[in-house]
Amino acid sequence: MDESSDEMTTRTDVIFWRLAYFLVVEQEYILVRLSQDRSEMLLENRSIKEAAMIRLSRQNLGWAAGLRRDVEKTLWFGERFRKQAGKRKLSILNIIVSPHAPVDEFSAFIKPAESGKMKVSTLLFTEDEVTGPLQQLETILSPAPEHKDFDGAEDEATAYERAVLSHEVKRKEEEKRFFHYGKPFFTYIFTTFNIIMFLLMTLAGGSTNTEVLIQFGAKFNPLILEGEWWRFITPVFLHIGLLHLLMNSLALYYLGIAVEQIYGRLRFLWIYLFSGFTGSLLSFLLTPNLSAGASGAIFGLFGALLYFGVTKPKLFFRTMGMNVLGVIGINLAFGFTIPGIDNAGHIGGLIGGFLAAGIVHFPKKRRLLQQTAFLAAALALASAGLFFGFQHGYAAVDAQSVNIRAAEELDAGNAQEAERILASFIEGGGEPSAETYFYLGYLEAGDGRLAKAENHFKQSVSLRQDFHEAHYNLALIYSEQGNRNEAVKSVEAAIKYAPGEQVYKDLAGELTNE
Repeated sequence: MDESSDEMTTRTDVIFWRLAYFLVVEQEYILVRLSQDRSEMLLENRSIKEAAMIRLSRQNLGWAAGLRRDVEKTLWFGERFRKQAGKRKLSILNIIVSPHAPVDEFSAFIKPAESGKMKVSTLLFTEDEVTGPLQQLETILSPAPEHKDFDGAEDEATAYERAVLSHEVKRKEEEKRFFHYGKPFFTYIFTTFNIIMFLLMTLAGGSTNTEVLIQFGAKFNPLILEGEWWRFITPVFLHIGLLHLLMNSLALYYLGIAVEQIYGRLRFLWIYLFSGFTGSLLSFLLTPNLSAGASGAIFGLFGALLYFGVTKPKLFFRTMGMNVLGVIGINLAFGFTIPGIDNAGHIGGLIGGFLAAGIVHFPKKRRLLQQTAFLAAALALASAGLFFGFQHGYAAVDAQSVNIRAAEELDAGNAQEAERILASFIEGGGEPSAETYFYLGYLEAGDGRLAKAENHFKQSVSLRQDFHEAHYNLALIYSEQGNRNEAVKSVEAAIKYAPGEQVYKDLAGELTNE
């Protein structure tokens, strides 16, 4: 009898440790917890949705009540773990290895059990029944071990046990090296530099001031088209408002540390700057708005993590994968639904970060053919974007940006340049605003081209009826032309929309007394 008991125990050990080897080594589950007597282990692999968590235990079941209590224990533990991990739902695969099945009826307790948001599916392996549970396991994790793998002596159980524990030690060492290759440096440098630039902008007139933003290098399409190419990079270090700075600084801190630890300092520097460039480039191509911020470069860090996910999917999903994908999705959704967010910059940065990571790959690893392909793709896309942008740039220039540029030239005393900018925009197929026509009329009236000025002021008020300055300038032109009736109508319209303007009242008084 004693010899027979020893043989059963040995077979149970072989089954238990062969299953552990299958899960840890072949399916790459993480050993989350191992009991002191090594009879129970908790395993996790987030990349396998149907069995993200597995409880593998070795026990001697006598009655079905023991199996029922085990399932209830797994449900209780799983619910506690689900709440601690903040998971909406959790499914646990409960694998039990026992010398014998319970002596009474137990089939009801190996059916899937649910409690609230928890689900437990149980597989029972015994010395006499391996085939059935193996077939069930095959439907979840394929390919499952073969039946013959569970036949062996005590030394086989010991070999599987050593292999599992050794693999876990090596995995932890490799992951530690992978996730801690470099110490954060540029993350802190860029965060500090962003804050310094914000303070300088505040002292210069405010980070929300359009003139200050343009002066410090924000993405401004008209000036990019005039050759100020550095505006593809400088916007990365500027922020519009304190909240914008705080949100991007937090994102940069947490993402930057993770990416810099994985890729190292120089690779991080390359990924961050190239992503900032591609974010600005796509924004330049698709949106005419003045913009600034580190969001494109930060999305580039997401892109670098996506590259990690594509090249090392199992490691990615069992560590940070779903969290990264969730945050990317939420941020893009916000970008498409909330006005004022430059989603083109975000998408451009995401693509740029993915390509930049593919070009440099991971530290101390080389894939020359793949890296060359990524480099070629990055060069082709960037070149095509720049060519198209500078050839058809006015597609990404709107009236507001043109008006701002013209106003700057007027303030600087460059009337001819201001008029050239406005006229080129209209001739290039742009959609002028009331202000565009007003500036042109103002410039033409100053040169005595009253007929052209009159026409442009009329176009201005047709687009914006309450544009009192345009009405007033029309009144001046009509007065100059001796058209008193039209002058009175125009100045009255100006007073209607701006009753507090004394200069309008003075002109009305002069026209009435004539």
